[in-house]
Amino acid sequence: MNAHLYLRASTKDQDANRAKTSLETFAATQGLSVVGIYSENISGTKLERPELMRLLDTANPGEILLCESVDRLSRLSQADWETLKATIKAKGLRLVVADLPTSWQMAAEGIAGEVLRVINDMLIELMQTMARLDQAKRVERINEGLKNKRAADPDWKPAGKGKNPELWKKVQDAMTKHPTMNADELAKLVGCGVATIYRIKRELKA
Repeated sequence: MNAHLYLRASTKDQDANRAKTSLETFAATQGLSVVGIYSENISGTKLERPELMRLLDTANPGEILLCESVDRLSRLSQADWETLKATIKAKGLRLVVADLPTSWQMAAEGIAGEVLRVINDMLIELMQTMARLDQAKRVERINEGLKNKRAADPDWKPAGKGKNPELWKKVQDAMTKHPTMNADELAKLVGCGVATIYRIKRELKA
């Protein structure tokens, strides 16, 4: 079975490839063939990550997305996490987490397989929640720092970044003009990540 390795670190001071050897060893012990390695230094709170999007664009149904731990894949908000999960499912990929043994089972069948999948999904959700809460604590500390800066200098303002309305319009126009296109085709046409297409579709339906 083919596996795509996803490696992430938050800052340029950290080594995103730190876990590469251990993941390659893990893949070998599980009988997996590594067909792609995707490494980047970017925050796990961002859904749109170049290498993650490239993995999702490249991987084929039935292949594996392999990461070291859930927090290497996601520190996303709940809404963005739901988008990423939907994208992985829609692509027909299987998520395997090296430090989560319940995700290692490759082809469990029958009742035992169903029970294992339920337990595994619950554990992944729990670990994602813990990663998100840890991120929330970090944000709380950052906000406290911003509060102190504003107190010291009332005229100080942080730079902000909002939703890209031009990209959203391009996606919506493409969806209108090409209603039969799937998410992969729309993403390539517009020039964005496939997860963005799923997120826009989900929010338009809300």
